[in-house]
This record gives sequence, C-alpha cells and structure tokens, in this order.
Amino acid sequence: MITIESPKPNTQIHQPISTSPQPTTIFRSKLPDIPLPNHLPLHTYCFEHLPECGDSPCLIMSNSNKTYTFAETHLFSKKAACGLSKLGITKGDCIMVLLHNSAEYVFSFMGASMLGAITTAANPFMTAAEILKQFKSSKAKVIITHAACVDKIRDFEGLTAIVTVDEAPEGCLGFPSILENDGEFEEVEIDSEDPVAMPYSSGTTGLPKGVVLTHKSLISNVAQQVDGENPNLYLKRDDVVLCVLPLFHIFSLNSVLLCALRAGAAVYIMPKFEINSMLEGIEKHRVTMAAVVPPLVLAMAKSPAVDKYDLSSIRIVLSGAAPLGKELQEALRNRLPQAVFGQGYGMTEAGPVLSMCPAFAKNPTPAKSGSCGTVVRNAELKIVDPDTGFSLGRNQPGEICIRGPQIMKGYLNDPEATATTIDIEGWLHTGDIGFVDDDDEVFIVDRVKELIKFKGFQVPPAELESLLINHPSIADAAVVPQIDEVAGEVPVAFVVRTNDSDITEEAIKEYISKQVVFYKRLHKVYFIHAIPKSPSGKILRKDLRAKLAAAAASD
Repeated sequence: MITIESPKPNTQIHQPISTSPQPTTIFRSKLPDIPLPNHLPLHTYCFEHLPECGDSPCLIMSNSNKTYTFAETHLFSKKAACGLSKLGITKGDCIMVLLHNSAEYVFSFMGASMLGAITTAANPFMTAAEILKQFKSSKAKVIITHAACVDKIRDFEGLTAIVTVDEAPEGCLGFPSILENDGEFEEVEIDSEDPVAMPYSSGTTGLPKGVVLTHKSLISNVAQQVDGENPNLYLKRDDVVLCVLPLFHIFSLNSVLLCALRAGAAVYIMPKFEINSMLEGIEKHRVTMAAVVPPLVLAMAKSPAVDKYDLSSIRIVLSGAAPLGKELQEALRNRLPQAVFGQGYGMTEAGPVLSMCPAFAKNPTPAKSGSCGTVVRNAELKIVDPDTGFSLGRNQPGEICIRGPQIMKGYLNDPEATATTIDIEGWLHTGDIGFVDDDDEVFIVDRVKELIKFKGFQVPPAELESLLINHPSIADAAVVPQIDEVAGEVPVAFVVRTNDSDITEEAIKEYISKQVVFYKRLHKVYFIHAIPKSPSGKILRKDLRAKLAAAAASD
C-alpha cells in the first residue's frame, strides 16, 4: 500500500531574500471558475455521462479495427477491476502498466481506479534496470505488459503476477483470463485525496521520482479543460480524438484519454506512430482533434504523404510536451488550413496542464506566435524572480509558479523534494522561465531546470552522468541538451577521461545505450580537460551549452 506524508513547512525554501513588502501579482484565467466535481472517484467522473453515450464509440483500435462503445469500455474496466482483485490487488496497492497504447491499457487503468488502487506506467522500451528502479520505488505488485517484455521483468522480487496482453509465456496470465468474470467486486470507499496515478518525472532536477496524482488532481485538471458551460469546451460528443502519443506520458493520458472519456468523445488508439497508417486512420475515422508533439508536427509538415489523404475533418491541433516553433506551426497550418492551432503548457507535477490556448473556444481567437494560452480555470499563476522570490508583473520573465486543486500531492516518499517543489503557500515551482503579457497569455522563454526534452520524453542529465562516472575510464562528466530539428533536444556528454585512458566516443555511446531506453542515448561525446563547476560544485551547464552554440555557429 502506498502512503504519502505531507512535508513539514520548510521556511528556508522559496522564500524572498529581502523582507521588504512586495505586492503579489496573480494571474487567473479569462474564463470564469466552474464547480469542480472532485469529490468523485476518477472512474465515476469519467463515466458520469454513460447513460447518454453508452452506445457511442469510445475506443477505436487502429491495429484491429475493433471498436468498443462507452458501455463496453466501462464493463471491461469493471471486469479488469474484478480480475485484479482476484490477484490480490486492494485499495492502496500499485500496479505497473508496461504497455504501448491499447484497449487493455484503458481497462487496466480504469479498473485499478475502481479498486482504489494506483497505476504507475512505464515505457516498454525501457531497459530491465530502468523498469526495476520504478517497480521497486512504486512497490507495484502486478505488471501488465507484452510477452516481449517478460524476460526483462520475470525475476523481479515481490512481483505477484505478470499479465500479458498478447500470448502468455510460461508463468504468465493472459489478459483475457482476468476478464473472465461478471465484473462484480466489493466496492471500496475512495477519498478524493487518495492516489490514483503515479507517473515518474525528474522534476526540475535529479533522478526520476514518483509523482503522486490523486483522484482530485486528475478530475480537477480534466474539468479545467473540458467541463463547464463556457467557451472553453473544446471537445464534443461527436469528436474523434487521435491517440498516437503514448499513454504512459501524462499529456496523452490526461488531455487525450481522460478528457475524451469525460466529454463522451471517441478515441482513435494507435500503438505506435507510423505516418501513413496515422494519415489513413485520420481519413477513415474522420479524426477531429489531433494531440501532437513537435516531432510529429515536423513529420506531418514535411511528409509528401499528407497530400494523399483527406484530413479536412481535423478542426483542432493541440501541441504539447515541448515547445513548438513558429515556423513549424505555420508549415503545418498551411497543410491544414481549416484547423485551429494552439499550444498547451504542462508539467507532470502540475496535473499536468497549466495553460491552454484561447484557440480552443467556440469562438476561437488566433493565438499569438509562441503563446501557450492562458492559465486554466480554478487555478492561480504567478511569475517570481528566481533570485529574490518576489512576484513580478506583466512582461517580466521569471519562474512560473502554479497553485490549484490539480497539482500533485507530492513526490512518493520524498518530502524533501516535495518541499523543494511546492512551497509553504502551496505554489508549485515549475523551473520554467516565462512571462505573462498584457493579454494574460503565457510565454516560455527558458528553463531553470536541467531536464532534456527528447521528442517530449524526459531525459534527466543526472541519470546519465551517474552512469558515465561509474565507468572506470571516465573521471568526470556532464550531460546537456543540444538543439536538434527533429527531436527538439538530444543529450550530449562532455567527458573527462581518467589518466592514461584512451576510451573513444563510440565506446562511451555504446556503454550508455546498453543501459538506457533509446531516447536517453547519447548523440555526441565531447572530450574536455575539466567540467566547469561553481564554487559549490554545481555543474555550470550554461558554459557547456555556450560551447555547443559556439561550435554550431562555426560550422
């Protein structure tokens, strides 16, 4: 069972250096607050409109052409809950979902919610060592996965059962077997502050940590996006939402799956991205809302295949997970002139959506280039000076802070990291530098945090640095992002060899690639005499990024 204690107030964290009084400028949504039904369990909230849309398409599977109605999706989720209960999963327990996008992913997540259990999701491409760290940290009891992943997890100590969604290797249960029941189980009382999801995030710095999101957190953030009788209702009952982004990423889980379930919209689920298959599916199923990340925008903007398909059904393109450049947005806009474009801004710890473009309205207004929209309803946003902690006004860049019912409960079993991220007044410090303009629109200009974003995936430098320094031929190392047109950012390393070592770049890249998932692999290694550091020993990453910029400029 997972429990989390609220951290004791830490008056030394996020406090202004000066004691002179300063007015606090708080930014709120242009739209009115709405009643938040966050007293409900997540599954009840998501399926609340079941009586009206039970026969409507809910999950449309690209790989099998099978469609599940809302009633069927709800029933199979109940069956999954019953099956997990028979495996010993009870309130407060954790399951790990190690799956690509699939119907089983949805049934497992919603079924766990019905039991008062928690789901932690992981990328099936992760290495055995990476999966093990998350498994041990989360104390998961059951892993639901693909047969191809079984050898990576079979020997995990404390694992009660492995459930596979395709064939069932020896010692594993097939997913159909846990659905062989009537869907009846003993209901439990669920408090709004009970955890329901636990994605892993590196936060502003350091190694991945479990982000405890409660029923209240997720319901609040979904409601902030799709609930209420006001112009921000951007999903409708007859919409079809593209789900090609991985559901183990909080953007896809929240803004695609959960928002669609709540709105009564259908979800077109693809297990992986393949440009022609995606375009064919958009045309066939008349997809109306496409949630994307910049690398996918790049593919759609440049691929000649786009001209072969009818994409006129798309009315909304929502980009998130990483910044989308003006040129790239305009390139896709030229190919989808009928669609309304916009960016959202989020962070796993924030629930995740902080702001949304005003483009997602019944009477849309064009979003400014680079804008991430305005702060979501029922939340507060402020900009603070990173050096003093004082509040800043409009058009002044500083650290973005968010406060509201949607933010995380905290990091799992890490009150110190929680207190470093959420201050004593309840403000979550994002580590992103941005500003709010005269029209209340949010712009991101820089990052305080060290996280590298590869195609929207998080790459914590500290994790790679730890692996590098453990190599006997490496005396010191630092990892920083390098700008890349396709990926946005790629991790590159600056390495100090030990005396007499002649280790090569290829040897180092291979050493890392064997230990990490593909998006964490090093793309370049630069050898250096010493890693620049501050007097306190902190790596001066700006100096290293400046070296990269200088090298790029000279090419």
